[in-house]
Amino acid sequence: MNLNYPVHLRLEKEIKSIANVARRDISDFPEPAASIPLKPVVQEFKLEDANRALIELKERKIRGTKVLKID
Repeated sequence: MNLNYPVHLRLEKEIKSIANVARRDISDFPEPAASIPLKPVVQEFKLEDANRALIELKERKIRGTKVLKID
C-alpha cells in the first residue's frame, strides 16, 4: 500500500489541543468525568484496509474513531 499524504490524507486529519490547563483543572476533572456515561466508539482496521477506513470516515459511516493496526 502506498499512501501519499498530500493526495490521500490532506483533508482527513484532525488536530486537537488543550492549552492553559492548570494542575487544579486536571485534579478536579476525574470526579465529574466519571459521572458521565461515555462509551467511546472505536473501530479497528488492518493497515491494508486503510483505504476503506478513510472512505468510511469521509462518508461518515461511523461515529467515533478508526484505528489502523500495524501487525
